[in-house]
Amino acid sequence: MESGRAALRVTQDWPQTRGALTPDRVLADLTWLRVGGAATALFQPADRDDLCDFLSAYAGEVFAMGVGSNLIVRDGGLEAVVIRLGRGFNGFRVEGTRITCGAALLDAHAARKAADAGLDLTFLRTIPGAIGGAVAMNAGCYGSYMADVFVEATVVLRSGAVAVLGRDDLAFGYRQSTLPEGAVIVEVVMEAPEGAPEELHARMEAQLAKRDATQPTKARTAGSTFRNPAGFSSTGRADDSHDLKAWKVIDDAGLRGATLGGAQMSEKHPNFLINTGGASAAELEDLGERVRKKVFAHSGIELHWEVLRVGNR
Repeated sequence: MESGRAALRVTQDWPQTRGALTPDRVLADLTWLRVGGAATALFQPADRDDLCDFLSAYAGEVFAMGVGSNLIVRDGGLEAVVIRLGRGFNGFRVEGTRITCGAALLDAHAARKAADAGLDLTFLRTIPGAIGGAVAMNAGCYGSYMADVFVEATVVLRSGAVAVLGRDDLAFGYRQSTLPEGAVIVEVVMEAPEGAPEELHARMEAQLAKRDATQPTKARTAGSTFRNPAGFSSTGRADDSHDLKAWKVIDDAGLRGATLGGAQMSEKHPNFLINTGGASAAELEDLGERVRKKVFAHSGIELHWEVLRVGNR
């Protein structure tokens, strides 16, 4: 299969772009776990029009990638053009209590800039990643979720057309939303509560201190590996209170610090999967699957991946 993929890349008649288009681009250095093979190509559009033109002209598979903070790219690579937004997509502006952010703006930067303006996006401060990804996975922390502040998102559809999607279009759930296949978020509008800037910044400093005390922030990780197990209310709907934590069921199954090759479940926080140095994507994923099986055998609880895994083994 690899030789066929290589031939495809060599003979591909690429659309003209103003942004950077790099065929056969290894993705490991673009992910926080530092693993993964090559994509068919990496496309970094110059601006929205450049992205629209490319998507309308290119007929193959595409994959929208944020900053690689919640992602395992498998060792066999990804048969798709990976789209990664850069500086042309990291704007920030405030109008009253509404905040408009480019999809590539880091969550932490959005939280700080909002606090400067007296608006509360503090829950985003410790979430790794960028705003587009935060919408796609309905990122949340400290009981607040992106769905709580979301107003609308501008996306470029797979056809190259531009659309504006509201809350109902995305059908937010726990750690998920519903985007049209192949769509790329380029801008997000949020409505944020007001607060005193000094109080908001102090709250974020406290959150950072708590994170550093309880999570392996200096290690190569992709954030929380598994979603917290969801309970169900009497109506049968998912209960997002999540009193049952993934780290606790992993710990109870005796898997704190479990290893496989260069992969490890953190001793500090057992729901964090770590590349201790030289781990392959397969080792990381296989350790995660081993954890899922052993937790289920121990407690009957099925853990679901929060980290996205893409590509060929």
